[in-house]
Amino acid sequence: MLTISQVSEQTGLTPYTIRYYEKIGVLQEPQRKNGGARIYDDSEVSYIQCLNKLKKLGLSLEEITEFTREGCVIDKIQHGEKLSAVKPTLHKRIEILENHLKGLEAKRQEIESHISLALEKLNLYQELIEENIEK
Repeated sequence: MLTISQVSEQTGLTPYTIRYYEKIGVLQEPQRKNGGARIYDDSEVSYIQCLNKLKKLGLSLEEITEFTREGCVIDKIQHGEKLSAVKPTLHKRIEILENHLKGLEAKRQEIESHISLALEKLNLYQELIEENIEK
């Protein structure tokens, strides 16, 4: 069992973020010691690492909440649950990721447009300097 500080070190999330995920329902409340300190087992740490990966993908907390609503599908399958039982969850996750990818693609096109414009300006300014040097 790990403390919130140890989980923070392992996951890269601050204790504040872990408590916040708990508060908004992205993360279930963990067990507590007699003094009230949170303690986490390995499966909870793995789940928090999964949440962190989803956040690094750029998913919003709302998307992460929806994505993880049914818990860890892989764990369910590994513990004997039939694929047919988790299929709706998989479809929902696919939908979330496809929509997110569309948004990322739009951002990429916007960034490529900005890069193109910056390169045009850079070339123009370099040409102006070169013309001035030659005169």
